[in-house]
Amino acid sequence: MAPTLAPSLTPSQDSVQHEIAQITEGLEKLENKKLSSQRFVPSVEKTENLSKLALGAKLERALDRRLGGQDAVMRKKVVKKTAAVQTSAEDEKAVMA
Repeated sequence: MAPTLAPSLTPSQDSVQHEIAQITEGLEKLENKKLSSQRFVPSVEKTENLSKLALGAKLERALDRRLGGQDAVMRKKVVKKTAAVQTSAEDEKAVMA
């Protein structure tokens, strides 16, 4: 086979490092040092409380979606005497068969 003159598809290590360095420099320029020093950092206890509140809110939303729109009403079961007699007769027939 004859060698081809097409450029290699794999970039050299130097070009990859140079590109990463450019991206890093760009991100550093975007960061505002004065604002970073003023940023609020919550304590561990505050973070835990916020996490619990967020979990509770997610659970509430999930339950609302799950149970929302259901119009069924739970009522106590009423057993009729005629129904009880019919079921006992059906049970006897099933046992004899």
